[in-house]
Amino acid sequence: MRLAELSRRTKETNIQLTLDLDGSGKIQVTTGIGFFDHMLTAFATHAGFDMALNVKGDLQVDCHHTVEDVGIIMGKAINQALGDKRGILRFANIWLPMDEALAFSALDISGRGLCLFDAHFTFKNCGDYENDATAEFMKALATNSLTTLHVRSLYGENDHHINEALYKAVARCFRKAVSIDGDSIPSSKGSL
Repeated sequence: MRLAELSRRTKETNIQLTLDLDGSGKIQVTTGIGFFDHMLTAFATHAGFDMALNVKGDLQVDCHHTVEDVGIIMGKAINQALGDKRGILRFANIWLPMDEALAFSALDISGRGLCLFDAHFTFKNCGDYENDATAEFMKALATNSLTTLHVRSLYGENDHHINEALYKAVARCFRKAVSIDGDSIPSSKGSL
C-alpha cells in the first residue's frame, strides 16, 4: 500500500492528513476555506488519491498559511507514500480545459523540488480563497514532493475556472506519474 499519515502543527496551522496514492474514491476535506475544499476535492478525485484532510488555520489573518501548509504536508505525504519510487512512470503532462479556461501541466517526480508557475487572475478572490494562494500551494506541493512541476494557465476569463483547470491539470499529472509501470527505479542513475 502506498499510504502516508502525517500531521503538521505550527503557531499558524494544525493539520492531519491521510493520503493513499491508490485510492478508491474516499475523500474528506475540511480546511475552513470553502473554495479550497472544492479545489482539493477535485485534486484528490482527479489524482485518484484517497484523502482525509482536517485543517485548523489562522483564517482570521488570511488563507495564505493554511493553503501553503496544506501544500507542504501533501507534498511530504506524496513523497513518503512513493518510498523509493520503484516502478513509477515518473513523468506526465496534460492540456486540461475547464470551460473557457485552458491549463497546461508537466511534472517529473525527479527528487528535485521546483515549481514554475504562470497564471494570472482578474480578481483577488474566489469566495474566501485568495487567488495568489494557488501559486503558493503549487510551489509548496512541488518542493515537498521533490517534484519538478511546470503549471501554466494559457487563457481563461473566469477565475474559478482558471483555478480549477490548474488544480485538475496537476492532479491528472500526478495520477499518471505515480502509476506503476514496471519494477525498477525510473532513472539511469539508479535512484531518484
